[in-house]
Formats: sequence, C-alpha cells, structure tokens
Amino acid sequence: MAVVRDLRVLLRFQGFRRLLTVRLLSQGADGVFQVALAAYVVFSPERQTSAAAIASAMAVLLLPYSLVGPFAGALLDRWRRRQVFLHGNLLRALMACVTALLILGRVPDGLLFAAALCVTAVNRFVLAGLSASLPRVVDAERLVVANSLSPTAGTLAATAGGGLAFLVRLLVADSDAAVVLVGAALYLCAALASLRIAKDLLGPDRAMTPARLSTALKGCARDLVAGVRHLAAPERREAAWALTAMSLMRFCYGAMLVMVLMLCRYALTSTTDDGLALLGTALGVSGAGFFAAAVLTPWAAGRLGAGRWIRVCSGAAAVLVPALGLPFATGPLLAGAFVLGLATQGAKIATDTIVQSTVEDAYRGRIFSVYDVLFNVAFVGAAGVAALMLPPDGRSVPLVVTIAVIYGSVAVAIARFERQ
Repeated sequence: MAVVRDLRVLLRFQGFRRLLTVRLLSQGADGVFQVALAAYVVFSPERQTSAAAIASAMAVLLLPYSLVGPFAGALLDRWRRRQVFLHGNLLRALMACVTALLILGRVPDGLLFAAALCVTAVNRFVLAGLSASLPRVVDAERLVVANSLSPTAGTLAATAGGGLAFLVRLLVADSDAAVVLVGAALYLCAALASLRIAKDLLGPDRAMTPARLSTALKGCARDLVAGVRHLAAPERREAAWALTAMSLMRFCYGAMLVMVLMLCRYALTSTTDDGLALLGTALGVSGAGFFAAAVLTPWAAGRLGAGRWIRVCSGAAAVLVPALGLPFATGPLLAGAFVLGLATQGAKIATDTIVQSTVEDAYRGRIFSVYDVLFNVAFVGAAGVAALMLPPDGRSVPLVVTIAVIYGSVAVAIARFERQ
C-alpha cells in the first residue's frame, strides 16, 4: 500500500521517528485522560450524572483548544519546541496526578475541572509544536506526506489510548483515578522521549523571534480579523457556507453524543460497567463511520462535488437520525452512531477541501484557526443546549427532532446556494 510505503520512507529520518514517538505517546495519553475524565463524570456509581455535568466536562476538554489555539503560535515562536514537549508533558503528568488525587478525595467538580483544564490547555501548545516541528525533521519533498500521516497516526494513538482506558477501567482496576495515573505515566514517557531530540533541532531560529510578546499577540488578533474579512468576500462564499454547514453539523453531533452518554448511563443499561461498555462500543462504531467516510468521501466528492456531498451527508442524517434515534434502543443507537460518524466526517473532509481550494494560501492558516474555533465552540454549545433539553434518563424526543430539523435545514440551504 502507498501509505505503508510512504511511512517506511519517513521512518528513515531519525528526527521524524523521534518526533513521531513523542506525538504517539502524548496523544495516546490524551485519549486515556479524556476517557478517564468522561468515565468519572458519567459512570461513577456514587455520582448522579446530569447532562449539565457532561456539558461542563466537554467545555473543559474542548474550550482551551478554541481560546488558546489561535494565539499558541505567538508563544511557540519564542520557545524552543523541544523544551515545550519536555516541560509541557512533565506539567501534564504532574497535573494528571493531581487530578487523580482529587478524584480519590471526591472534591467538588470545580476543583477537578480546574486541574483537568490545566492538562487540556497545555495540550494545545504541544500539538501546535508538533506540527510546527515537522519541516525541521523531513525534507521539503516529503513534507506533504508527513503532514498527512503524522496527525493521522496521532489520532489513531488517541483512539488507542481511549481503548486502553476502557480496558483498564473494566478489566484491571475499577477506579477512574487509576486510569488517570496511566495517562500520567504516558505523559511522563512522552517527556522522556523528547529528551532524545537535540535541544535546538526543532527550532525556532532565534534570529526570527519577534521582539515583543504583546506585539505578536496583537498581530495574531489582527490576522484573525483579516482572515474573517477574507472569508466574507463574495468570491469565497462557498467556503463560508461550507464552514457554517460544518459548524451546524458538529453542533448536531455534539448534542447527540450527550444524549448517547445519558442513555448509556441510565436508560439502556442496569450497571455502570455495562453502560461504560456500551459507550465504548458506540464510540468504536462511530469511529468506524469516520473511517468509512475517509474511504468513501474522495470518490463521492469527486463524483458529486464537495458541496453536494455535504448536502447528501446532512440530508441522510436528517432522515436517519429520527428513524434510528427515536426508538431509544441499543441496536438502532449503534446504527445511528455509525451514520453520524460517516456523515460528520464526510462533511468535514469536504469542507476542508473547499476551504483549501478557495482560500488564498496567505490566509489559509488563519481561516483554519477560525475553523478550529467554530468546530469546538459548536460542540460545547451543543452540550449546553442538550443539558437544557434532556431529561434525567436521556430520552428526549424534542432534542432528536430538533437535530433532524437542523440537518435538514443544512441540506436545504446548501441546495439553494448551489442553485444560485
């Protein structure tokens, strides 16, 4: 396979191998930590979980990406990236240990979320640093391939970390604190792995460092505003429509995820272990939908066009969400998880393609920063709306109907835009 061949070529670069090791360990730890936090909030036997608590946990996990992300580059350009990986992962290991102690101490959720927020906020710097370091460890000819394979490998590592967390929780130790400590150990391993990289190999070059941090941060804010204005130009309406559609579909996916969490916890299972196992199965099936979208979308978007493929994804979701969601039963729930994974990821791939092909190169990075903010804020906003609409057992006909209407509205709006 071409992917295997490309990866073998990249692994010949020592710097790439070592940087990839840091990425895999770091993102694997992220997967463990996120599942551990979700399991504690949703599936602890001694807790009466609410949709509001789930929304708070999602805000802790995702908002740092949105608030810190656009400005992370201004700071990363002032720090040696190898040191960011070393100290960032050491700090996350420490804060993960603190989080484990807080879980054992049964402290108020506010203190627990504050500790978790420190872990997830640092993650934005580590991920941005990993991407910024790639040109320093591979040649220009292979940079595009490296940019494709390295983040994909990190996503798979995070998924594997989540699977490891489920296994530890169900088979080894029925303790969320123990799972968090597994994540802390992986963060520590990532920090130690970074020591194998030369301190100055990953940059940045000191001569290129801006003189004042305040100037750099103000420049980031101006650049984001300029990016939004660039996106609002009439010749880039397709990209603006695609981003709006993707944000609404992400909102729908987030609201359905909160409902699934509540159903797994209360309505569809009798014990917390059964609920955790069902949630793991649902997430795995949704991940299979993501993979199916990666395989199907290049062909479908090539035949239909990226915009029409978004319309197909949202239209299919509008029909299938009520058909599979309203029974509130395990089998339809799992089928719906696959459909939503396929529709959401298929639309995202098509949106990425539209943005990349219609936005000028000088603005592309800024537009994707805006995209990142919209993507995560929509998800957190969905959790907040679901918290207001969901009953204690998670069965909400109005929420399912609302989500179907939003999907349908996206399909209709995209169709009208294409006719214009």
